[in-house]
Amino acid sequence: MIEIRWHGRGGQGAVTSVELLALAAIDEGKYAQGFPSFGPERRGAPVAAFNRVDSERIRIRSGIYHPDVVVVLDESLIGLVNVTEGLKPGGKLIVNTSKKAADVMKILNYSGAIATVDATGIAWKELGVPITNTTMLGALVKVTGVVGLDALAGPVEHRFGRIASKNMAALKRAFDEVKIN
Repeated sequence: MIEIRWHGRGGQGAVTSVELLALAAIDEGKYAQGFPSFGPERRGAPVAAFNRVDSERIRIRSGIYHPDVVVVLDESLIGLVNVTEGLKPGGKLIVNTSKKAADVMKILNYSGAIATVDATGIAWKELGVPITNTTMLGALVKVTGVVGLDALAGPVEHRFGRIASKNMAALKRAFDEVKIN
């Protein structure tokens, strides 16, 4: 089983990313869970969301406290939220940033596996808005292989309709441009 924690801000699409990944995993015949963790937060407030994906039935119904992967949609959360908290030894951190991985690692005092991608830059170019949810899905798929890239096409089409092609372009571009350290 792979457990993933997403960090973002309200309105950035972390919850949508979780839903899209769960649907893609189910479409591939896997078992998946996707759930948010937030209270009365407002747009822009820090939020977390979670996925579990496995080839066998998932019987766990608790929160995820020791994820295999952490995805950070907004680098301004670094220092505000302890994004590496509970990350399993050997776990992977995926950060939306234009900084070099070594710089992010220094800021976080983190020495584990890290991948970086300028998801905001990609989102601006492909979507015309700085919403990085589908972009970071592309990076996640490249780093983890949790689902195939093509498995996301159906859920993205269903969720985004007429702008699905732009979201898939952003997703594929992040898949190609993510830097894995």
